[in-house]
Amino acid sequence: MSGKLDGKVAVITGGSTGIGLAAAQEFVAQGAHVFITGRRQNELDKAVKLIGRNVTAVRGDAARLEDLDRLYQTVERDKGRIDVLVANAGIGELAATAEATPEHFDKIFAVNVRGVYFTVQKALNLIRDNGSIVLVASVAQYAGIPGFSVYSATKAAVRSLARSWAAEFKTRGIRVNTLSPGPIDTPIFDTLGLPPEQTEAAKQQFVADVPLGRIGRPEEMAKAILFLASSDSSYTTGTDLVADGGLTQV
Repeated sequence: MSGKLDGKVAVITGGSTGIGLAAAQEFVAQGAHVFITGRRQNELDKAVKLIGRNVTAVRGDAARLEDLDRLYQTVERDKGRIDVLVANAGIGELAATAEATPEHFDKIFAVNVRGVYFTVQKALNLIRDNGSIVLVASVAQYAGIPGFSVYSATKAAVRSLARSWAAEFKTRGIRVNTLSPGPIDTPIFDTLGLPPEQTEAAKQQFVADVPLGRIGRPEEMAKAILFLASSDSSYTTGTDLVADGGLTQV
């Protein structure tokens, strides 16, 4: 049985854990060869073993331009093109505005905005006409969340980039869309700097707030990314697909 991405070449940044890893697994299952990136070699090695086939791991930080150059040099050498680009690498960090440091601000923007911008810019000579670009944003852009002002602003910027690029790349037939996940059970919860009991409390609060009554799963986001990446969304560009269990919609 043919897959929705048969013979396609895909690049997924932040593909070693969470949503990126689930998307890589789904893409390979649908017939693609996937290049994944991540900052930690041990996590990349685990991801490659889990995915099992048709995957190439390139260690790198999306905020480092030399790492992006090395990624695309590898893609060009091995496959010569990109059909689907998923800019998924991102970080979150809690900080009240009164206590936020310039280092906190610069760190989050460096990965979530600068990293996304140059992930796309540096891929343009490899992306085929009529290709698909998916940017992973967040429903945080729609909600006022205490302690998340910088993170939320970066995700609003990602949404804005998708609109601009959808208009800019239309002459090449390249579609650009964003996915805005709600609370998803990924390692990002562990990066917020909260004690374990507060992390669990935050998860339970999301469960109470989400109309569907649960936190989302990475594989559900992977299906949404597949929709935006494949010909199933052939008449969709510049849009934001919200997948949040109804959190911001009801």
